[in-house]
Amino acid sequence: MNNTDLRDLTKTQLTDFLHSLSLPPERAPQIFSQLQRPGLHNIEQLELKKDLRKRLGAHAGLSRLRIKEIEISADGTRKYILRLADGLLIESVLIPGRGRHTLCLSSQAGCAMGCKFCLTAGLGFKRNLRPAEIVGQVLAVMEDMLRNKMRNGRLRELINNLVFMGMGEPLANYDHLLTALHILMDQQGLEFTRRRITVSTCGLTPALQRLPNAVKVNLAISLHAADNDLRNQLMPVNRRYPLDDLLAACRAYPLPRKGVILFAYLMLKGINDQPAAARALAEKLTGIPCRINLLPFNESRELPYKRPGGETINEFRTILQQAGYTTMIRDSRGGDISAACGQLALREAKARA
Repeated sequence: MNNTDLRDLTKTQLTDFLHSLSLPPERAPQIFSQLQRPGLHNIEQLELKKDLRKRLGAHAGLSRLRIKEIEISADGTRKYILRLADGLLIESVLIPGRGRHTLCLSSQAGCAMGCKFCLTAGLGFKRNLRPAEIVGQVLAVMEDMLRNKMRNGRLRELINNLVFMGMGEPLANYDHLLTALHILMDQQGLEFTRRRITVSTCGLTPALQRLPNAVKVNLAISLHAADNDLRNQLMPVNRRYPLDDLLAACRAYPLPRKGVILFAYLMLKGINDQPAAARALAEKLTGIPCRINLLPFNESRELPYKRPGGETINEFRTILQQAGYTTMIRDSRGGDISAACGQLALREAKARA
């Protein structure tokens, strides 16, 4: 492919790129809109005059992600293993529910955060994904959905929600993430709105503080502990960005009317599931409009942690609810195909071991 990948560009960047080539910049909205269509794989498919396609193709190319494999869970979850141009593999997970589809996206190949409970961390960090590779996950999954007649209404309604909760830490790939979000949210593209996109972070506080000034999206925080000592053990990022600093950034995060921050709390038997831990969590989150998702751990032979019993989980939830927090118990989807939280790229990690 030529030097510039058109799918790496926002509409404004595409306008500037056309101008730099002495091509008509007013064509940028038309070209940009076509780039966001599933099934468009090369510049020759663009609805432009032949000479314009030829001149554009001399300086740019068009990337796509190829599906290496699809695994389908008993609950309908679809895990997509996607091959990047350099041969690296990433994963996206399509989660069905009540006539809607949520797509879980990766932002990096591998992950550098080293969370002790996450199998994806065993891959280590390979590289950041480019904007085209983030957006390309959406287009590749859309193509598969159309092939399998999973269409629901207009194209923009094919996937209802995007969650950046796949491989990697989204805010560690901040610049490329922002570009991808602007592409995905453009009204002449796929038109995803603020309420349809959630960005999750394990706690990169400086990037979190910058985010709302750059783009408006829903925010999710992977918390998993209510004190620094335990969070330091489970999540090395906490040593650099301590819990109280992270929660201060959450309190300052601008929310829309009735908006909340989602806190994810992975429940590990005998480690963070005690009633005292629930009371400490309730106290720590004071003053933050939020919802809490309790995630019972997905057990695996590769990790030493266990899933708490149902009675323990229910007691933990009751304490939080009595403290005034909306609290849900969320069983991860796709566990039988290693698509659940913390399980992405499981087989590759096994192969490396």
